[in-house]
Amino acid sequence: MSMKSATHNTFTTNKKLNDPEELGPIPSSNSQTACSQSGPPDGGFQAWGTVFGCFLMQFCCFGYISSFGVYQDYYTRIYLTNYPPSTISWIGALVSFLADNVTLISGPLYDRGWFYHLVIVGSLLQSLSLFALSFAKPGQFYMIFMVQGVLSGIGIGIMYGPSLAIVSQHFSRRRTLVMSLVTSGTPLGSMIHPIMLNHLLNGTVGFARGVRASAGFVSALLLIACLFMRTRELPVPSVSYTAMARKCSREVLFILMTVGFLLCQTSYYFPIFYLQLDSIKHGIDVHFSFYSFVITNAACVTGRCTAGMIATYTGVLNFTIACAVACSAIIMSMIALSDVASVVVLGLAYGYFSGVCSALIVPLVTEFTPDLSELGARMGICFAIICGPISGALLGSQYRWWIPSLFSGLISLVGSSMFVVMRLMIYRRGINGHHP
Repeated sequence: MSMKSATHNTFTTNKKLNDPEELGPIPSSNSQTACSQSGPPDGGFQAWGTVFGCFLMQFCCFGYISSFGVYQDYYTRIYLTNYPPSTISWIGALVSFLADNVTLISGPLYDRGWFYHLVIVGSLLQSLSLFALSFAKPGQFYMIFMVQGVLSGIGIGIMYGPSLAIVSQHFSRRRTLVMSLVTSGTPLGSMIHPIMLNHLLNGTVGFARGVRASAGFVSALLLIACLFMRTRELPVPSVSYTAMARKCSREVLFILMTVGFLLCQTSYYFPIFYLQLDSIKHGIDVHFSFYSFVITNAACVTGRCTAGMIATYTGVLNFTIACAVACSAIIMSMIALSDVASVVVLGLAYGYFSGVCSALIVPLVTEFTPDLSELGARMGICFAIICGPISGALLGSQYRWWIPSLFSGLISLVGSSMFVVMRLMIYRRGINGHHP
């Protein structure tokens, strides 16, 4: 090797070690070769059409799950009055759990080229579950549980991960920004769906026809999404899913990131599911309480749309840490909810910071993925989290709001500390000149 070549290699290595955001796993030679031969176009009709389709998928997936607070309130007061809130919250908890954990299956299938099969089957299951829900009668908890909790959760889980991972096939330089725009479909759906559902369920339309109208709206959007999304040719993963899972289990940073997401997501849905009910139980006008989700999710849209731009300057991990800590403090502050002003302030603050955290999950996973052909499987591992109805059980029939608020806030704070440990490890390894 010539002296000039050796000097250039040494300079490149030192540059990598001194840049904390570059200390993720080094891409394999096969991945580098594939990228150099056919890198993401970072634009074009197919790329932006795929972004639009993915946006609609998020609108109809977690955007609809986040509107479960309307169902929680309606079931508690009208439709399932014989069941306590903690039991009813099992429905929303299960659909959230399955939506995340089914990614363990859909992720590896996506890596092996099954994208179109996954989004089509998932869309059909989501549409079928909503139409079936409209036939449920008052008091039929187990039918609602199976249809809205199990069937919808599986359908969303099948298409959720692939509809996020596909963006990485079309964008490279602007990947974080574009992914944050795609994930803004969730809070926008969380604004539109609650408004529709509140007026339909609590108006003259009624439960059956209201849910059918919502199902038709969601089905039309999912059809449009499936027609717009396109894939590009990528190499099939060279290792099995089991081998890759063992590989991930040896990556300390990836483990910390997964645990951090698990703990933060465990507390994430407490404000989403219970803010409307909390407002009503504190004597706040019912009509205003209906719009508490709208306030929260309007701020969430702003957070997700600006996350990519701000993270470009601060770094994805740094911005995640700041917003995760802020979410922890806001959740604990729900103890002070008592009037309209507190609902507005808490809704705006939590909406923005939780929106940023949600928007940065996939970019952070991508940043610590050495080979994009493994992205689907890694997302499946990272999203395999437990989101149980712990907050509903702590709330109880006496509605002691301070207990679940404090518990959820502390759990979120512990999750935030995992990201802080990641940052400290990256900084320390950068100083010592060792790669993770």
